[in-house]
Amino acid sequence: QVQLVESGGGLVQAGGSLRLSCAASGRTFSSYTMAWFRQAPGKEREFVAAMNWSGSRTDYADSVKGRFTISRDNAKNTVYLQMNNLKPEDTAVYYCAADNGAYSGYVTRSNKYDYWGQGTQVLVSS
Repeated sequence: QVQLVESGGGLVQAGGSLRLSCAASGRTFSSYTMAWFRQAPGKEREFVAAMNWSGSRTDYADSVKGRFTISRDNAKNTVYLQMNNLKPEDTAVYYCAADNGAYSGYVTRSNKYDYWGQGTQVLVSS
């Protein structure tokens, strides 16, 4: 069982930056594929970024490439999402997710993930 708790959301002006954190419980965190998803009001949850257990593989949604960076610190059981040059369309609730399966092309699919955090709100003003 893994519990995920996100933090770091808030209100920021367009062009600004935020760093989201996701703290995980459980001794096997270092073996999990970790990802970030987001859900804007009235829209479906969408993939943002994913990273394999070692950090050697990452994937990003086209809409955030070059602006967002996912990273992890297995010693701290924490995954991060550094978000730069934020845009109003980045406004959403951001969720952390964990999967104990192998890293694959399915990392962009929400149904791959077994564990989810409660979400943290990001609001970008224009």
